[in-house]
Amino acid sequence: MSTPAHTFHDLGIAPEILHILAGLKFTTPTPIQHKAIPVAVTGQDVIGIAQTGTGKTLAFGIPLVQRLAAAPSGKALILVPTRELALQVNETLLQLALAFKMRTAVLIGGESLHGQLRMLKFNPRIVIATPGRLNDHLGNRNIRLDDVSVLVLDEADRMLDMGFYPQIERVLHLTPSNRQTMLFSATMPGDIVKLASAHMHLPVRAEIAPSGTTANLISQELFVVSQASKARLLSELLKEYTGSVLLFVRTRRAAAKVSKLLMMTGQAVAEIHADRSLSQRKNALRGFKAGEYRILVATDIAARGIDVTGISVVINYDLPDDPENYVHRIGRTGRAGQEGHAITLATPDQGVEVKRIERIIRAAIPRGQHDEVPAATFEANTPPKKPQQRRVGGHGYPHGVPRRPPGGRRPRR
Repeated sequence: MSTPAHTFHDLGIAPEILHILAGLKFTTPTPIQHKAIPVAVTGQDVIGIAQTGTGKTLAFGIPLVQRLAAAPSGKALILVPTRELALQVNETLLQLALAFKMRTAVLIGGESLHGQLRMLKFNPRIVIATPGRLNDHLGNRNIRLDDVSVLVLDEADRMLDMGFYPQIERVLHLTPSNRQTMLFSATMPGDIVKLASAHMHLPVRAEIAPSGTTANLISQELFVVSQASKARLLSELLKEYTGSVLLFVRTRRAAAKVSKLLMMTGQAVAEIHADRSLSQRKNALRGFKAGEYRILVATDIAARGIDVTGISVVINYDLPDDPENYVHRIGRTGRAGQEGHAITLATPDQGVEVKRIERIIRAAIPRGQHDEVPAATFEANTPPKKPQQRRVGGHGYPHGVPRRPPGGRRPRR
């Protein structure tokens, strides 16, 4: 006998919010929502571990809005690693918050401080911020945190990867100790365990897959080819996959180079990386969602900020600097219960890097071969490459930078 599907009615959600969810055609909670929401609506601290693309925003958003709606004062603070993710979270939460006449404010780099000050003057109940820009406002005394009743750390592992530990620590110390804290992440490195132990109250762990595993609806494929053959293989693959494509490269220079190459073949291409202004990144993402651009070429800055259903395939033209980013990259396909496909191109000297990825996902990536492009094999006893050290772009966040220890240098936003 089949088990009946869960509904949002089983999770302790208030009737007003259930009505909103029904209007949005949300009927069946995702696994992380089913596990996290019943705990979070009681006010308990939660650690949510789930792959990207599994509905984590509503997993903390529903309890957050419900708690604020039941209280005459207090606000929620949501910390996220990137500008794109901040805008995406705001877009999702507005679907709930507007029904309760709650204002939101988004505090991110690359946008006018004056406009953000104007939002703060209206006393928003929900503040979504990147750690660097929030600390700028704290330094200028534009915002106070002593009335934060709910604190969310979204994509916590990515924030620590980017060196934001000192800023997060400062925020944790400035918020009331009796706040509710919800931490969501796709992986669970030691720094997050330390953070949770020091600043959370007996958190309940809601985990739908081992840390670092990939969504089971995503099929994966790995091609080993020479560096000189990568562009040709990419061209052949784009003939086979006719839908929308999210293509990841390692550096901003590579993004510009690959985009130019694709445009010369008549492809509709947009770029999203740290050298693009916020308005350029918004336009690229908007055009990709609308189908104006078939291909979006991105560095890892976008790995967690793109929430687009229906991406046909994710192509890792370059391997990520950090093997954990592989999980977040391919999680951009296979979203909202749909199937997805991820293709990775590796060169013969990258065998060690591929093995690191396979250890994280706890599986071997199936090898692919293309009739039109000669296959290669991994070189034996190849020493691992040292991580690249790159300057931080003036308009964006650090990416591809080795992890900084707690208390390390403050990164630029």
